[in-house]
Amino acid sequence: MYIRMVQAHVDPTKLEEIQKTYNQRVVRELEKVPGCLCARLVQSAAHEDEVLSMTLWDTEEHAEAYEESGLFRKLIKEAEAWLSESAEWKIQLTKDLTLEYRPIEQEPVVKVLPVVEQSDATVSEDGVTGTMHMRIVAPKIQPGKLEEFKRLYRQEIIPALQNVPGCRYAYLVESRDGEIYSITIWDREEDAEHYERSGLFDQLTSRVEHTLSELFQWKLALEKQTGKKLATSEDLKVDHYKIVTGKRFQ
Repeated sequence: MYIRMVQAHVDPTKLEEIQKTYNQRVVRELEKVPGCLCARLVQSAAHEDEVLSMTLWDTEEHAEAYEESGLFRKLIKEAEAWLSESAEWKIQLTKDLTLEYRPIEQEPVVKVLPVVEQSDATVSEDGVTGTMHMRIVAPKIQPGKLEEFKRLYRQEIIPALQNVPGCRYAYLVESRDGEIYSITIWDREEDAEHYERSGLFDQLTSRVEHTLSELFQWKLALEKQTGKKLATSEDLKVDHYKIVTGKRFQ
């Protein structure tokens, strides 16, 4: 399976309109597309102007056929009304030597990510009320340790998550450039927060610690020695998202 994520910046005051458009246009169209298993619209908890359209596909060929069909560009065109204007500006010199300022159009960022590990549970998208939550963890893996990390994720992390109240589904996905993401779906934000506060997240992190970047390992060792929390560029990046709406097709 493949996860296709489209990241865009929107006007957060138009979220209700965006949700309505997503249900009436995106969900209805994708429901008819071969190989599309589900679609979800999620909003970043940290940046309310950031949304992701996350779709699950049976194969990469199905995802590519959808984009090549022109339907994706058509839906993006229809969504331009609620995409936010760019904060970046391009400065150029016109023929009459006048400085001209033009906003840079922000194109949605698209990532197609193969699912390399997943939990057995199924997720029903019927009756989504907006309380559901998504959590994305982006660890940095040492060269040569990726297969070991995947094995531990399959054998230890997934079984542990399946026993955590409120955790519906877990995916491990990998980008073409070797980035890895753990994506978990939760009944409520409170369930995900309780998982983090319980110490289980730290326990599971310790199980894969030897596969993570050497700088991250050094950071953890120094924290244990000094008792002080440090921040580095190698920290585990954890992002939280509210699932605004969505539907499972198959």
